[in-house]
Amino acid sequence: MPRAATVRLSALLLATLASLALALAAGSVPLDWATVWHSSGDDLQRRVLLELRLPRALAAFAVGALLALSGALMQILLRNPLADPYVLGLSGGAAVGALLAILAGAVGAWVSASAFGGALASIVLVFALAGSDRSFTHARLLLTGVVIAAGWGAMVALLLALAPETQLRGMVFWLLGDLGSTGTPALPLIVLALALAFALAMARNLNVLAQGEIVAQSLGVPVKRVRRLLYFLASACAAAAVTAAGAIGFIGLLAPHLARLALGNDQRLLLPAAALSGGVLLTLADTAARTVAAPAQLPVGALTAALGVPLFLYLLSRR
Repeated sequence: MPRAATVRLSALLLATLASLALALAAGSVPLDWATVWHSSGDDLQRRVLLELRLPRALAAFAVGALLALSGALMQILLRNPLADPYVLGLSGGAAVGALLAILAGAVGAWVSASAFGGALASIVLVFALAGSDRSFTHARLLLTGVVIAAGWGAMVALLLALAPETQLRGMVFWLLGDLGSTGTPALPLIVLALALAFALAMARNLNVLAQGEIVAQSLGVPVKRVRRLLYFLASACAAAAVTAAGAIGFIGLLAPHLARLALGNDQRLLLPAAALSGGVLLTLADTAARTVAAPAQLPVGALTAALGVPLFLYLLSRR
């Protein structure tokens, strides 16, 4: 690995640790660190740290990394720099599933399960309508995703119009992205570890595929099989992230570009760098969401959009 790449990846690792440390330290309840580490397990500060802040910080990092990894894969597969994890309508399907569950009175794991079911239904629908291998093209897949996303958007608007006042606030928070009810971060972290390992194993094929399908086929890459596997992987990452935290925008679009700016287009470096960048961005955004207006909490998706728009415009100005 080139020395410059090693230095930049090391800097990303340090940024990850710093963002997690900030997430643990910041909050409406001040922490006395000596008391936290030497007091009994029933101490309030220790419980705030280990039962509230640490799981939420780890969940934020995992969700951000999953979105960034999915976005990086979608951008290379679709050969479109504006592709993001939701480009195939996945977030709309998850939103419809979650909102239906909330309207039915479900809470917690049932809402997450319904969101995952909606995301899975959207993936199946898009690929079924995009056509067989013979008629399949990237443009056809992308247009199908746009149309399906528009349909899901209409259903979301209808559900919000029909929702009673008592449930409307929770539905809007889910749509904007909310890490307050994520629960245990174990599942997103496990999905992230497995997805990153699989993506890195396919990184060489991705580097060849980036040169065009004809070149990849001439070099012996099984293009159709690789493409199917990586589309499924990107969709699974996005589905896991949306299920855990709702539809959080801009992380999956912005983080791959930041990683590409720092490390270039070698997928062996880009994919882990994108995951780290996405994790850091969402951890910092979630820390701001729960501290800026404390004790009130802001929807983290609104913050990522507010910060992502000017940052992405800056990147565009630098080409």
